[in-house]
Amino acid sequence: LLGGDTNFTDSPTTISVTILASPHWSGSIRRDGARAGDRIFVTGKLGGSLASNRHLNPPDRSKLAQQLADTGLLTSMIDISDGLASEIFHLCKASNVGAMIYEDKLPIDKQTFDTAVELNLDPITCVMNGGEDYELLFTIDQKDFAKLEKHPDVHFIGHITKAEEGKFLVTRSGTAVQIKAQGWKHF
Repeated sequence: LLGGDTNFTDSPTTISVTILASPHWSGSIRRDGARAGDRIFVTGKLGGSLASNRHLNPPDRSKLAQQLADTGLLTSMIDISDGLASEIFHLCKASNVGAMIYEDKLPIDKQTFDTAVELNLDPITCVMNGGEDYELLFTIDQKDFAKLEKHPDVHFIGHITKAEEGKFLVTRSGTAVQIKAQGWKHF
């Protein structure tokens, strides 16, 4: 299911579109399959939309999503449309797990970093809470880590923990800070 509403503020016009489809690969990857010990990966670079570098030109990750699904390695997956932190919360809730994310592993390109600094924004805030990056967040079993570790389009960012261990971002200095979902909230 794909859909959304666009309400133009200068007009009473509302455009509403809904598209229903079936995945064309053999098995869908759901968000409820992550288990403690799984490794967490993302595709591409994050934070570009909030820093105004990719907002109008989001990436198309459909082919990469299919390629990753076809490996049979993924235990869970979700797109990053509401911000990385929010998507981590969605995945963790569906799988009944926690997460440990490492700040020094978060992928941010130089242009996004420089723009964030110029706009007086914290680049890590852009990565964690910026929505509409449209990259992928997924998990794999720790035993399969080496199979994707050097993939050019994916980045290791953390690991899944037990639910009671919570959701934390480990800063560059080694401090564990509780993650707050501050991305887009639908309702």
